[in-house]
Amino acid sequence: MHPEVRQQGPGACPICGMALEPVAASLHPEEERALIQMTRRFWVSALLTVFVFLLSMSHMLSGDLLKLSSGKAAMWIQWLFATPVVLWGGWPFFQRGWASVVHRRLNMFTLIALGVATAYGYSVIVTLFPHLFPSALHSPQDTVDIYFEAAAMITTLVLLGQVLELRAHHQTGSAIRSLLNLTPKMAHRIRNGQADDELPVSEVQPGDTLRVRPGDRLPVDGLVLQGASTVDESMMTGEPLPVEKVPGSRVLGGTVNGTGTMIIEAKQVGRETVLAQMVRLVSGAQRSRAPIQQLADRVSAYFVPVVMIVAVLTFVIWNLIGPAPRATHALVNAVAVLIVACPCALGLATPMSIMVGTGRGALAGVLIKNAEVLQTLERADTLFIDKTGTLTEGKPRLQSVICLPGQTEAEMLQRVASLEQGSEHALASAIVAGARTRQLPLIEATEFRSLTGQGITGRVNGRVVAFGNQQLFETLGIDATPLLREAEAQRRHGQTVMLVAVDGRSAGVVTVSDPIKPTAAEAIAQLHKEGLRIVMVTGDHEATARAIATPLGIDHIEAGVTPREKLERIKQYQDRGHVVIMAGDGINDAPALAQANVGIAMGTGTDIAMESADATLIKGDLRGIVRARRLSRATMRNIRQNLFFAFLYNTLGIPLAAGVFYPICGVLLSPVLASAAMTFSSVSVIANALRLRRAVL
Repeated sequence: MHPEVRQQGPGACPICGMALEPVAASLHPEEERALIQMTRRFWVSALLTVFVFLLSMSHMLSGDLLKLSSGKAAMWIQWLFATPVVLWGGWPFFQRGWASVVHRRLNMFTLIALGVATAYGYSVIVTLFPHLFPSALHSPQDTVDIYFEAAAMITTLVLLGQVLELRAHHQTGSAIRSLLNLTPKMAHRIRNGQADDELPVSEVQPGDTLRVRPGDRLPVDGLVLQGASTVDESMMTGEPLPVEKVPGSRVLGGTVNGTGTMIIEAKQVGRETVLAQMVRLVSGAQRSRAPIQQLADRVSAYFVPVVMIVAVLTFVIWNLIGPAPRATHALVNAVAVLIVACPCALGLATPMSIMVGTGRGALAGVLIKNAEVLQTLERADTLFIDKTGTLTEGKPRLQSVICLPGQTEAEMLQRVASLEQGSEHALASAIVAGARTRQLPLIEATEFRSLTGQGITGRVNGRVVAFGNQQLFETLGIDATPLLREAEAQRRHGQTVMLVAVDGRSAGVVTVSDPIKPTAAEAIAQLHKEGLRIVMVTGDHEATARAIATPLGIDHIEAGVTPREKLERIKQYQDRGHVVIMAGDGINDAPALAQANVGIAMGTGTDIAMESADATLIKGDLRGIVRARRLSRATMRNIRQNLFFAFLYNTLGIPLAAGVFYPICGVLLSPVLASAAMTFSSVSVIANALRLRRAVL
């Protein structure tokens, strides 16, 4: 359970004793084999424990059965049946308990091993050497009370708890297995003039042309070359409605094709697909630890030694002032303290909720990189949003080319597009696409230079071209005055305006528009209901930004900012005590995403943005932030419920087991009931965590 622990193969954590999680997700996890083995131990132990329990109740029987099952013979038979339960069934607990001592990290298995060993060891000594005990402890049959049934039942109940825990772990991994199962095993590759080849998906290479038939799952990420269909992306994005796909559309591996046949070009394969990245992110998040876990860790560090001291004091006090038989009461109560205080529920409280919560988020199209993100999202009060690709579709289209006298539209567009043809920016793609639509040949640019947050310069066909915003012109010492009136008029209509200079003189204006996402208004309204202050940050001009922000009801606009200035704006808010979320999709958003308390990348954006972010929205829909926020609240509420129950359980259980209430109401807690209570507390925490699978996001 501790992410810093690494080892080859499955096993127990040397720090907390709980089962280690596999680093790489698998359809056949090691924990499944551990579950089978632990289940076998439980059933064999349970069967033998029934016999031990019946023999221990022999004093309640009568007749011939009493003669056969009482006295010294019964003690030896109980020993015979209890030994495999304790030494074979409970062997994993002794191993983990000993490891905790060796590593000086006492944990719940320290208490379990000590409690079971005490009850079993005492009973063995009584069976072999009854004469060592005072006559006051001997029964009329000349025997001393033994606790083989307590040792066996405690072992069996702890085994039951481990089986339930491993089964719950298996269920929490259902989200990852669901994702892994999305990938088809085979793909159909198209060969020129030949029949389609059927080959394993693992052999598909980027650039391969694949045929996707109706009803098939897409084998890899790619672009549609031919055909049209609708694709069910609900398992990847959380959106139930199928999405139309036409030539040029992006498709994701693992999604389900509808009724049409499509021919696609493979772009990302294997570990590079969105699905593979989802699996890696979810696996990593499930192994991470939320800051709230530190509370449980600090408590556990002192808890086990304190419990052992309490157990010793219980033994001593009962031996000194307890009722007869004092030694028996002292032993029973000390063992009960060790067992009931086992911090299983405390250890499970946080990781179980994190595992289930991150899996639930993945199925809703929200990928959380680590557990700390879930805790921080709940406290966030300010959301910074980039404009292009986040509020807008990120698919801008060339709108107009406006020239000053002495220039032609075709010539100026050709020069600008030639400069931009190597860029991955969405605006650059729109300009290049516009030039190609007008069938303008592109020329190779030389002396290319990019000025971050301002624009680009280069030489095209012997002319020096500068293309960008007003800051670029100021940096280069170019007078932008002839262009400003037209630029402002276009911005008021929501156009993104870029200025063009040729050979150091203003030449014209190029405008691009990027439609607002259809779901943006709904998302902004929901985010306001979540209590978030929303700030748009964009490198675009203020007039263009305001034309987008005003109808959406965005609270504040930071326009004309560079990537560095975006980062500085976030720092300013953080210095004033705000917890900031940043949502963006471009390379220029990466610094701001990294600076924010929580960076959220659009899955439709660049890989660099997603690497810099703490969470990713697969569909790139801002409503995913609402889902992430709801997931955060549900998960943290679940963790607090678990921790409260775990602390309350131990607060009440330890005094009861120690016999504090015995002088008042004559109530004592036997080791068997203590073990049952311990198992119940763990099961309660597990059941509560699993409720997150049904959380409404």
